[in-house]
Amino acid sequence: MTDADDRFERCSTQAALRGDPMIGSAFPADRLLLVEQPGPWGRTGLLASRFDSAVAHRLVARLEARGVRVVAIRRPGRHQPAGARQWAAVDCRPGRERAVWGHYDDDRQLLELDVPGVLDGSVPGGASDPLYLVCAHGTHDACCAIRGRPVAAALAARRPGRVWECSHVGGDRFAANVLVLPAGLLYGRMLPEGVDHLVMLTDGAGVDAPALRGRIGFSSAEQAAMVLAHQRYPAAGWREVEVLGVDRSRPHRPVVTLSVAGAELAVLVDVQRAEPSWLTCQAGSPGRALTYRPSLLPG
Repeated sequence: MTDADDRFERCSTQAALRGDPMIGSAFPADRLLLVEQPGPWGRTGLLASRFDSAVAHRLVARLEARGVRVVAIRRPGRHQPAGARQWAAVDCRPGRERAVWGHYDDDRQLLELDVPGVLDGSVPGGASDPLYLVCAHGTHDACCAIRGRPVAAALAARRPGRVWECSHVGGDRFAANVLVLPAGLLYGRMLPEGVDHLVMLTDGAGVDAPALRGRIGFSSAEQAAMVLAHQRYPAAGWREVEVLGVDRSRPHRPVVTLSVAGAELAVLVDVQRAEPSWLTCQAGSPGRALTYRPSLLPG
């Protein structure tokens, strides 16, 4: 098989050809712990890296039980930090968006870190400047490395110091995936030539609606409704689209009520299961993903 044939068979290429919808596919955790871990990552990220394995398993189990997702990060390229590595506790909850940074010398120090406590006020301040995480987790799915690394490099050239490669964030077939923090906006199918537009919008608290998968921390139906709002009202910033409520009396057709720049909007989300397809390059068999198709209700 030639390189061209190999690229054609990749899950991201096939998903794009099928037109797999991306919206509503961001993960539900609204708080993160970013752990700087240079060097290679195995399929499970921090759990299969040069980070102490026993410590990593305890850390992930403890934080996931409290609704915090652990993500491994490293600088783009072959950067190898000297001395202490960095960690960041990131809050993406509406109205509380910030990132609190710290350093660690020994992996075991992170077991002493109370991430929810840090984000709930035990550490004042924190940064709210946009931070870019690009999934480049090639051992999880080759598409993430093939498509993610050029995007990370392009972003790093424009916003040096604010860009990290990261471990799996879901949706391998939507690579390259870019997570903008602390807003929690997850983008898919990003290309190096598209990063200028993304950075411009992000600097102005705007949203690149055509590339938006969703906003982490919200249900898939809420995300789908929010994406539709940004598509219909491209001038609305990410802070201007708020979820007011969700009517789930019909589970496969929930209605999400939004406030969009102060105006109320009702969105019907049609939830369907797609036809079987290869969802990742490493999948052992085809899977059937859920799709979320939002539409405005009159009113």
